[in-house]
Amino acid sequence: MNIDVTTELTFRTARSGGAGGQNVNKVETMVEAYFDVMASALLTPQQKTVLMEKLSNRINAEGILLVKSQTERTQLGNKHEVIYKINDLINKALIPRKKRVPTRPSKAVKEKRIQFKKRLSDKKRQRRDGGDYE
Repeated sequence: MNIDVTTELTFRTARSGGAGGQNVNKVETMVEAYFDVMASALLTPQQKTVLMEKLSNRINAEGILLVKSQTERTQLGNKHEVIYKINDLINKALIPRKKRVPTRPSKAVKEKRIQFKKRLSDKKRQRRDGGDYE
């Protein structure tokens, strides 16, 4: 189930930070994408709840998910990067966690543990009896 939220994204551009020479001060290459989780028409109420829980550290108080990118040299490249990131983030958050199936130790492992305990107890018993030092 791949959900593409591209149609519901709001974009904002800004100048990228960091080194970059003259061009960095002129061109707004950084792109921020905003996705309003609660106002989304693509998601079911259950999916919205799951997203709010799993992505709570990335969603602000208004319920808006913010993702930004400034790695590419062009605004278009950063826009594609942001779209990919936000779709990937949402789709990964909506994958249900697999329930852990508890396993039991095998017969061989139990046997090995018992043999080890016997060896250890024999060693300690020999120490206790004084051993045969002559």
